[in-house]
Amino acid sequence: MEIIKVRNVSKSFGQNKILSKANLIIEKGETAGIIGQNGTGKSVLFKLICGICRPDEGEIYINGELLGKKHDFPDRIGIFIDGPGFIDFYTGYRNLKFLAEIQGIIGDKEIRQAMSKVGLDPHDKTLVKNYSLGMKQKLGIAQALMEDPDILLLDEPFNALDQQSHERMIGLLKEMKNAGKTILLTSHNKDDIEMVCDKKYQIENQKIVFVRERRVD
Repeated sequence: MEIIKVRNVSKSFGQNKILSKANLIIEKGETAGIIGQNGTGKSVLFKLICGICRPDEGEIYINGELLGKKHDFPDRIGIFIDGPGFIDFYTGYRNLKFLAEIQGIIGDKEIRQAMSKVGLDPHDKTLVKNYSLGMKQKLGIAQALMEDPDILLLDEPFNALDQQSHERMIGLLKEMKNAGKTILLTSHNKDDIEMVCDKKYQIENQKIVFVRERRVD
């Protein structure tokens, strides 16, 4: 079943064309990696898929529904793009609590579980302004996970993580993959893509090019 379909999508910012007639199909339960040099459009592709920005041309379907027709933003999607901003004078837990109240579909238990999964202590009273880069990274990933989304878009989720946290994140992604989640991620490290992803794509010359398919357990 096609859960994400990008059809003939083009996107420019001023005179800078990022994508041109790009196509991508992701099936339900797949884990796919997107590679490409900086500035090729990986983050832009993710922003298009989650509705943060709109294509100049083409269409994006999520679960068979045309994005922007009935809904501007797809349901049940977790997003980690561009290092999310948090309120510096809140704790990590209070930041997630504040964000969770917008949708109102989860409570304290789910927030604490998400923080624990990424290696953060939900009872820690440290303010986010005093977080390390790695802690902020983990808090952003916890935000993406906490509402148990069906689709995860993770843009460079391994940045700023120490070795232990990196291994924890690999294990967490494999766990979610085995639970049937659909995951798209980018990484500068090709080994991360190889360890986690069934399929690999590359953005080059403004197109999304299929590279390989290999079942990863």
